[in-house]
Amino acid sequence: MRSWGVSDSLQLYNIEGWGDQYFSINPTGNLTVHPKRGEGPGVDLMTIVDEIRSQNVAMPVLIRFQDIIRHRVVGLNEAFRKSIAEFGYKGKYQGVYPIKVNQMREVVEEIVDAGRPYDFGLEAGSKAELVAVIAMNTSPNALTICNGYKDYGFIKTALMGIKMGKRVIIVIEKLSELYQVIAVAKELGVVPGIGIRTKLYSKGSGKWESSGGEFAKFGLTTPELLHAVNVLRQEGLQDSFKLLHFHQGSQITNIKTVKDAVKEGTRIYAKLRKMGLNLEFLDVGGGLGVDYDGSRTSFDSSINYSLAEYVSDVVYSIKEICEAEEVPEPNIVSESGRALTAHHSVLIVNVFGNIEVGATPIALEETADEDDVVKEMRYLSQKLTAKNLLEHFHDALQRKEEALSMFKLGFLSLEDKAKVEYIFWQICKVIHKNAAGLKYVPDEVQELGKQLADQYMCNFSLFQSMPDHWAIQQLFPIVPIHRHDEEPTRQATLVDITCDSDGKVCKFIDLRDIKDTLSLHTLRPPEPYYLGFFLMGAYQDIMGDLHNLFGRVNEVHVFLDETEPGGYYIEELIRGSKISDVLSNIQYTPSDLEKRVKEQIDQKVREGLIKPREGVDLQNFYEDTLHGYTYVNVDKQSKLLQTSDEILLNGSASALPPILN
Repeated sequence: MRSWGVSDSLQLYNIEGWGDQYFSINPTGNLTVHPKRGEGPGVDLMTIVDEIRSQNVAMPVLIRFQDIIRHRVVGLNEAFRKSIAEFGYKGKYQGVYPIKVNQMREVVEEIVDAGRPYDFGLEAGSKAELVAVIAMNTSPNALTICNGYKDYGFIKTALMGIKMGKRVIIVIEKLSELYQVIAVAKELGVVPGIGIRTKLYSKGSGKWESSGGEFAKFGLTTPELLHAVNVLRQEGLQDSFKLLHFHQGSQITNIKTVKDAVKEGTRIYAKLRKMGLNLEFLDVGGGLGVDYDGSRTSFDSSINYSLAEYVSDVVYSIKEICEAEEVPEPNIVSESGRALTAHHSVLIVNVFGNIEVGATPIALEETADEDDVVKEMRYLSQKLTAKNLLEHFHDALQRKEEALSMFKLGFLSLEDKAKVEYIFWQICKVIHKNAAGLKYVPDEVQELGKQLADQYMCNFSLFQSMPDHWAIQQLFPIVPIHRHDEEPTRQATLVDITCDSDGKVCKFIDLRDIKDTLSLHTLRPPEPYYLGFFLMGAYQDIMGDLHNLFGRVNEVHVFLDETEPGGYYIEELIRGSKISDVLSNIQYTPSDLEKRVKEQIDQKVREGLIKPREGVDLQNFYEDTLHGYTYVNVDKQSKLLQTSDEILLNGSASALPPILN
């Protein structure tokens, strides 16, 4: 039999598909990051993990590769420059980054710095975001686009930016905002920069397709757009109308959707130009997607186009319509966020145990007095053949249901119930294993693969670190970061450390469809086992909540440097949330909690139930815990737990019927 190799892992996890040349596997079997997309040596993820562990940084940890952000920003801008030159387009490209995708300061700073040569700007969708953007967007020619619903404070802050010499455009989402902008601009004596979002009939594609189209939450209808133009003319502000905006939703999966929307939006722009409005910008919104599963299809977790194709179609479609309408070609604005940030961060979690269906920590030996239903189940296990798999599966199901009914009525002992359950699942394992070689596998036997999968217990909170998977079933690539020179022989789903039954991952990327299980390696406790959750940089960092009060994870920022050992250096380490931090967020004062616990311990000391020295130790332990990391500290787990895990992993082979051994 051919031995397993790195190339097998690359194919199994489709890393070359979704990795987009940013990720590979090195000859030692470790996952490697290439921040410059295939150029130069890669950075070994296990080397980074070993280094941060030596600095007492506990898992889970989010690793940011800032160089990937820079590479994505440059790549987007250069792609537009190339297409503009190729088609002889007379306008220019001047994009903005919508910070709602990831508002972390380090991310925004990197984008602003990388985009400075291109006058690449920022977009704000709320008052809080605008406060940050006004301060961070320092390039004098870069645009500041203001989207979202606006109140007086939002509008005044935007107009203040204009007074500061910034190129701020306030996008009107509903008619009432136009009147407010005009009023506040008069109050401040400022000529506003105005954009208008229009609703298109063209709908998006993918999970967010309903956010576009004529029933979208934001934007003006055609009659409202014409009314807004009349209002601006009456106020003598028609020249303030600088930008026409439309948006078809995030993660557009189908390039045809992009072309249809751009053509419709450009046609509206052209008609407005013919009405005498000197529009300068056409904002095609966001939607540039990420191929999360590497299939290059219009599936929800993929896109059927490349960056080059997207840019080329946008530029060409605008040029085509403008030439037909004989109007000037506008400067192009896009609000791509997901495509800039998704690739740059990876969440590393440690697996600290697993739950195996049908495993038993005790011997379930055959006894003379066991019930007939147990004997019948043993008989089925011993008579299994390739020809009677389905028949015996049905018989085993019947015996299991019979045993449960007998137990409920008090006719079956707890020991015999345990034997029936154990033998049933061992039969199922044999049936599923042998069915793999059959030409036709019945659906109910196929379903056993999902039911028999291990549950790998992972040290993270789904709700904090991967909320889109829980909320909208967004798929992300999940891959072990080491041991790729070994064949992964276990099929598993993942469960997090929250107490919520929804805290699990049971849908995984696949080249053709969605997989119910993930191929993983057998655990070898106490040796650590690490999984990487990839393409996490868009939305996931910022959307997580405080479910179970786990809070933010530890974070490190990595930069390339070929002069350093390993070809990188860690520029910054940001410690994750302490328990005291997350409790403070919900109005628990740490000092008050410490005081309350001390009073209760002191009372027990006075009652003689706790010794004074023991009381001091308990109070110190409580305070250490209060100011510690919120996630599971696997390194400090007891040897007893490790021994327990080993028992569960190994089971009791002596209790297996002969055919199952």
